[in-house]
Formats: sequence, C-alpha cells, structure tokens
Amino acid sequence: MVTHPAHGARSGTLVNALLAHVESLPGERLRAGLVHRLDRDTSGLLVIAKTDAALGALGKAMMGHSIQREYLGLVAGIPDHDEGTIEGGIGRDPHNRLRYMIRADGRPAVTHYRTRERLAAASELEFRLETGRTHQIRVHLASFGHPVINDPIYGRRDPRIALPGQALHAWRLRFRHPTTRADMAFEAPPPEAYLHAKDILRG
Repeated sequence: MVTHPAHGARSGTLVNALLAHVESLPGERLRAGLVHRLDRDTSGLLVIAKTDAALGALGKAMMGHSIQREYLGLVAGIPDHDEGTIEGGIGRDPHNRLRYMIRADGRPAVTHYRTRERLAAASELEFRLETGRTHQIRVHLASFGHPVINDPIYGRRDPRIALPGQALHAWRLRFRHPTTRADMAFEAPPPEAYLHAKDILRG
C-alpha cells in the first residue's frame, strides 16, 4: 500500500484509509497525520499523529533522531562482518526518477546493520536507522553488494518468492509519548509471506 497520494497513486493509499476512519487529522491533507513513511511494499509499523500538538512533537523527535525505528530484511549474500554501519549521502538518480543513489551531494544517511541469521546464499539482517531518507536501506544495501531480496528497483525478483516487492519489514518502533512523555515501544511480527520467503532462502 502506498503511504500517501502522489503521482501515479491518487487513491487506495494509507492516508485515504486514515481519513475515511478519522475525518480530521493534522498536517497537509495529502500527508494527513503522517510522522514518517514506508516505501511501497515495505510492511510494518508507522506512527500516526491525531492532533497538531502530537504531530509537531513527533516531527521534532523524528528530526532529532529520537524515534527509534528498526527493520528486518532478507538480503542477497552474506556480509563479511556480522554487524556494521553503512554511510553515504542519498539523492535522486538523474537518469531515473524512480531510483535514488549514493551521491557526493546527497542528503546524509546512516544505516546500522546486524546479522540475525545466515541463510543459504542469503542473510536476514536487522537495521537501525539514524536518518530516514527515501529508499535508504535499499540504496545502502545495494551499494554494499547485498541488495534486499525481491527489490524490483535495486535488485532482482526471485520467482520463488511471493512477496509483492522487497523483503523488508519495519518491525519495531520506540518513542516518547508527545503528551505524557512515557516511553513507548511497539513490535509487529513479519507477515506470512516474508516468513515463507525466509524458509525458501534457508535452502
């Protein structure tokens, strides 16, 4: 599901569904309530603000990198090191508007990874983002030589895997409640199609 209306996707988005459920959400109508986004076909957790105060506070928390977002992903190959950090500024590919790439003039981006499980010629990695650039994990992992499995833009599709797109799942969110200041943590297990893909990649 596309997160919000944009070129080529005016309806059937998450924001359309949110506005059908809650008529008034803060912020610009096309991105009503959104604190952050997920790439199309990336599953998992999002936080949505229901008031102007919440949107403002959570937006500042996102800018200040105090909202912790962790992802799970299935990638091609096995990294040489079980954990590490990938850094590289990300900007739009001048030859293809659907793609992003590491560029000297790109916006700074930092992705931390840790190997969760070694599979047969593939791996499951955990990712923690310091920044939230468009396609960040996908661009960084492709440049690292380990593209996300089934990524239609930065890798290649595996005909054995039924996922609609990349094998990437936003599984954990941690942040401080904008009003009570209580620490909050949420987890969502990967969907069945992701788990089935993982079984296939175990060989």
